[in-house]
Formats: sequence, structure tokens, C-alpha cells
Amino acid sequence: MKTLELRYFARLRDALGCQAERVDVPADIDTPRQLIAWLRQRGGAWDSELSGQRPFRVAINQDMSQLDDPIPPGAEVAIFPPVTGG
Repeated sequence: MKTLELRYFARLRDALGCQAERVDVPADIDTPRQLIAWLRQRGGAWDSELSGQRPFRVAINQDMSQLDDPIPPGAEVAIFPPVTGG
């Protein structure tokens, strides 16, 4: 197992009912793609919000990341909808 700090923003925070959590994930969870699949197993809002039907982005240790980037042990992983500004 490895521990990650997860942070959720905007609609994800609202839908999932939390803004942050510390989770112990299986040792073979090495990428955001694997983490998202693991989180979706919680069902309900987790599955629907992270299914890919609604867009979201991921950052690892506050750096924008791709779904197949490695997650180092103890990392902070943020999941949030795309943001536009003006």
C-alpha cells in the first residue's frame, strides 16, 4: 500500500462530498489512470463523475499531468474540471 493525498475541486468537490482525503492505495496504482479506475470502484458519484463522460484534469504535486504519468509515493493528486478564464 502507498498513501496519497487526494484533492477535489469545483463540481467534483460538490458531487463527491469532500475536498480532500488521505487514502492508502494498492502498491500497483502507479498512474492517475489507475487511480481513477480504483476510485470509480466506490460507485455512485465516484463512478459517474470520473467515468470520462464529464471532463476533468489531474495534477500531481501541483504540476499538470497526463493520465499515464507516474505518481510518486506520498504525492498530492488533484482532480478538477477544466477551467476557463477571462
